[in-house]
Amino acid sequence: MFFEELEEGFSFPTIYKDAITRLQLVKFAGASGDFNPLHTIEEVGKQAGTGIIAHGMLIMGMASQGVTTWIPRKYVNKISVRFRKMTLPGEEIQVTGKILEKREGNRVVGEVLAQNASGEVKVAGIFEATLPSKAV
Repeated sequence: MFFEELEEGFSFPTIYKDAITRLQLVKFAGASGDFNPLHTIEEVGKQAGTGIIAHGMLIMGMASQGVTTWIPRKYVNKISVRFRKMTLPGEEIQVTGKILEKREGNRVVGEVLAQNASGEVKVAGIFEATLPSKAV
């Protein structure tokens, strides 16, 4: 991928993730060290009034995976996100992204969104990358 190949407004292919499972949440708790029972124990989720919810960092990881699928990781300088809505087991996440602007020095700024199949945005972010040039 080269700087000259991208234009502002260019949309990357959508990344489709399988439905969030309770087993996935247990595995993520172990991998991340986030054992908050809100992510794994039904009774705790009921008491909180939300039910079990996915780890926000799991969904952020999916968004980041989208960015590094579109643009090789070695070119990505920064990814920052905001958590918008809780994600529940059973939801399928779609990661979309587009180029917002091109800057000097072969830098691009883009948007990444992780949303469910109904279009509810779970995580919204901005990424910056410095891409190689065809001219070099």
